[in-house]
Order: sequence, then structure tokens, then C-alpha cells
Amino acid sequence: MGNRLTKIYTRKGDDGSTGLASGERVGKDCLLIKAQGDLDELNSSIACVRAYSDDKKIDTLLVAIQHHLFNVGGELSAPQCDLTSAADVQWLERWIDYFNADLPPLKEFILPGGDAAVAYCHVARTVCRRAERNLVEWSREQAVRPELIQYVNRLSDLLFVLARVLEKQRNIKSTYWDKNLELPEPGK
Repeated sequence: MGNRLTKIYTRKGDDGSTGLASGERVGKDCLLIKAQGDLDELNSSIACVRAYSDDKKIDTLLVAIQHHLFNVGGELSAPQCDLTSAADVQWLERWIDYFNADLPPLKEFILPGGDAAVAYCHVARTVCRRAERNLVEWSREQAVRPELIQYVNRLSDLLFVLARVLEKQRNIKSTYWDKNLELPEPGK
């Protein structure tokens, strides 16, 4: 592969548009671009998890996911390229089952917290959910293969499980939602 990005700025987007792989130009506020931006933000959030986690297995998994997120974004930009399959969704499910097997059953919702790796995992999960919402909304206007939406949906599940795994590894006690929590008062 030759040099793909020989010049970083082109000035073509100064009018509020951006180019798709097809050569078509769309507004930067287009739902497709919002979904792709969410995927980019998700990829960066996953990088933060990697930066704060010292688990080699999780790091290897997250690197593979980062690569695959580029495939998802690429397929959105060039729908004629099928870069995500049902096998990819099943692959995520196997990882969810693998990590979830050693976790205690949940009896209540968990509040995001823990240390930086756990918190970033929750941030990545919420960014992933936003990407999914924008993908679903985009799919109401343009054909989006179900595997893309399924992949992003499973990925948010995996990120939730990984947050719990990281808590367990670090001996961090989960903070469970308490609907009857007594509100603290200043000075007490």
C-alpha cells in the first residue's frame, strides 16, 4: 500500500462537508458522519482503557477490536464492502461468555466507578451505545447490514463485562445502585 495520507489538510471540508469512500460529499452533521465520529471516539476511549490496564489478554483483545472498529467505519463509508460478519458478532459473544464465567451474578445495577481503567471502560461502553443509536437511526435512512448494528451492540456488552473484570482484578468493590440512598449533608 502506498502513502494514503500524504497531506493532512485538504481544505475540502472547510464548507462543512466531508468525503465518503465513494467520492460523494456529505455534510459533517449527517447521521452517517455522526456514527463514524462515535466509532472514532469509541476507538480512542478503548485506547484509554488499554493505557490504564495491565492485563495482556484484555489488551490483545482490545487491539483487535480497535482494528475491527476501522472495518465497521470503512463499511459504513463504502457499503459495498462487507467487512463485518455474523462470525465477528459470535467472536464477541465468546469473549463475553469467557470473561463473564468468573464473575458473580448481578443483583443490582452497577454505578460507573473504580479506577481509571474501569471508569474508561464505562466511558467506552456509553460511547459505544451512542454509536449504536446513531447507527440505528442511520439505518432508517440507508441500508445498514444488521451485522454492523449487532457488532456494536455486543461490543457495549463486552465493555460492561470488561469493566467488571477489571474491578475484580484490582479488588475494587463495585458500587451498586441504591434507590433508597440517604443523601449526604454537608459537614456530616
